[in-house]
Amino acid sequence: MIRSMYSGVSGMRGFQTKLDVIGNNIANVNTAGYKAGRVMFKDIMSQTISGVTPPGDNQGGINAKQIGLGVEIAAIDTIHTGGSAMTTNRPLDLRIDGDGFFPVRLSEDQEVPFLTRAGDFHLDADRNLVTSDGMFVMSSDGANIQLGEDVTSFTISETGEIIAKINDGTTSATGTFIGVVKVPNPEGLEKMGGNLYRSTPNSSPDGEVTITNANNGEVGTGAIISGQLEMSNVDLTAEFTEMIVAQRGFQANSRIITTSDEVLQEVVNLKR
Repeated sequence: MIRSMYSGVSGMRGFQTKLDVIGNNIANVNTAGYKAGRVMFKDIMSQTISGVTPPGDNQGGINAKQIGLGVEIAAIDTIHTGGSAMTTNRPLDLRIDGDGFFPVRLSEDQEVPFLTRAGDFHLDADRNLVTSDGMFVMSSDGANIQLGEDVTSFTISETGEIIAKINDGTTSATGTFIGVVKVPNPEGLEKMGGNLYRSTPNSSPDGEVTITNANNGEVGTGAIISGQLEMSNVDLTAEFTEMIVAQRGFQANSRIITTSDEVLQEVVNLKR
């Protein structure tokens, strides 16, 4: 009876965490570049009442008798599937058609850049390419991207190269490529908030990242599509279905606790 009560408590805690993750997914259904989370469960160590008996000459084998002690969180995964494309026709709205990330940093002193899939970039007063939070977007050679004063307009190719139109009316390739990073294990990245990820030793060796250019077939970074944004990959139908499952699971585990309490009450009432 006590075991069943604690098993119910562990189940309620697990489904509460699942509801927390589902709520965060639904809240970010319209966040550019957001990747949905998923909760996975695993059972807690079982209590063995009797061990295994191997088969003999005169008797067959007997299986062990074990009672499970509840459930715990096995993992909270980040699902890095591609989100749908939203066409904006804005030159500085960029989408990576592949598995790469945009590298951004707070200052030139930052050695390991942050990573993001949200490509809603802007130009500041110094004509630096920055994120909505003012972080510098890095080029393929690891430098900040700054447009010259003579550039009146520009386009961005699939390789991430900036094609500038000069004030004299000519158009030329600048040789500056927007950087892209390919991470061996994207699920190992740490979420930082603000659509940012931080590299960890489980996402890449020693947490280091290598910046390259887009549409790199050898690395598999994917092409850069200008005029589009990658939207959240949250599937509302799946999230609402999982919400129902979590709600019913929470209710069922609460019923285990109340039933165990009623049985314990009957035991207490035996002595009157």
